[in-house]
Amino acid sequence: MSARIRPIIMCGGAGTRLWPTSRNSLPKQFAMLLGERSTFQDTVLRLRHKLFEPPLVLTNRNHRVLAERQLAEINAEAEIVLEPERRDSGPAILAGCLIAEDRQPDSTVLVVASDHIVTNRAAFRHAVASGVPAARAGRLVTFGIPAQHACTDYGWIEPGMMLEGEARCVDCFTEKPDQRRAAEYLRRGWLWNSGNFLFGARSLIEEYRSFEPGTVNAVEAAVAGGNDEAGAFALALDGFVRAQKRSIDFAVMERTDRAAVIAMACGWSDIGSWDALWALSDHDGSGNARRGNVELVDTHNCLVSTDGPMTSVLGVEDLIVVANRDAVLVADRNRAAEVKQVVELLRSKGCSQAETHASVHCSWGSYQIVDAGDGFQVKRMIVAPRGRLLLQKHRFRSEHWVVVRGTATVTVDDAVGRFGKNEHIFIPLGAVHQLENSGTEPLELIEVQNGSYLGEDDVIRIDEIRQHI
Repeated sequence: MSARIRPIIMCGGAGTRLWPTSRNSLPKQFAMLLGERSTFQDTVLRLRHKLFEPPLVLTNRNHRVLAERQLAEINAEAEIVLEPERRDSGPAILAGCLIAEDRQPDSTVLVVASDHIVTNRAAFRHAVASGVPAARAGRLVTFGIPAQHACTDYGWIEPGMMLEGEARCVDCFTEKPDQRRAAEYLRRGWLWNSGNFLFGARSLIEEYRSFEPGTVNAVEAAVAGGNDEAGAFALALDGFVRAQKRSIDFAVMERTDRAAVIAMACGWSDIGSWDALWALSDHDGSGNARRGNVELVDTHNCLVSTDGPMTSVLGVEDLIVVANRDAVLVADRNRAAEVKQVVELLRSKGCSQAETHASVHCSWGSYQIVDAGDGFQVKRMIVAPRGRLLLQKHRFRSEHWVVVRGTATVTVDDAVGRFGKNEHIFIPLGAVHQLENSGTEPLELIEVQNGSYLGEDDVIRIDEIRQHI
């Protein structure tokens, strides 16, 4: 096998239990939940070590921009693989193994989630290294966390006899138990299932094929039919959609007789709820965790977070209060795991806040709708350094841009100009136009749209039209 391990970072989840901060448009692995880095960035940095090759990052097209931007912020290298559709962790991990095996035959791969916290990197790396002998012997190694309490939110693993190195065989996997069974598992020394894995890529492919040959054939077709998409490897849709939508646990780990487990005491958490985030956070003298512009009076054991609005809390305890620009959550901290029910209710009513934030990330930067009414809409736009919107025009709206910060290079029909702070540009309805930030600092503008229809699909991209002529 290769001397170094190839990490596969799973980066496609939505994390609805941390709504409204985590949504489909900005899932929890990319959000700044603790400190100034996302858990995705912390995961990448944890793998920046001589033990590992640069990672494969498995994500979808909607999150590619976030992944690339956050990799650039920490000056990290990775190969990005784009899933054309979510098919759960089984097909995604299988695709990563097929690609790793193609890049380097006899690869050993480490599968890690991008939305977990690990506070002891050295212990994490020791556990991974201790699993290598078992992986080289053809075992499918998972990592179990020594249980701290009778948790009903995690799956559990019963470790058995000793195998290669520090690995033990897996006698039993069990899904989230009730409180009575969890207490029994804790007493018997079972481990929490962390959802991280180490195995030879070929071993996983072979074992997957023994249980679901159709899925392996489908994912092989998706890899073989994949193509380079502006620097990322995009799996082919027609193959990938034929794969069974199944987690790696159900597809392989709970069915194989080759499963092994390594105990990993590394300060791990999957941040599965707001209550878990409260437990991981720094607390004031009253047991409160706070983030953002927050004022607390006679408040105890609460988590209060805001990304903009000043948030004041008075005379309560054991609450979760999360204020975003477009949505607010107030919940009993002891029922934090039920937040997903709120998201499902919002989805059933067609509320956009269930899926998307007020701020939308794009390849060129981001925008946020700050006001809207009959026939008008106001946006705050931030164009990243070297960012450029495609040459385009609109059928139903005109636009007025005011530069707040930076310098904008603007094309309107045949005219090209540069505009600085406090200068403005009018884009008439139907005019061909383009916006570019050729500087090294972010460009910020206020855009006022007027028209009979203001949907995001009112865009005719001239560059794309020219490519097809």
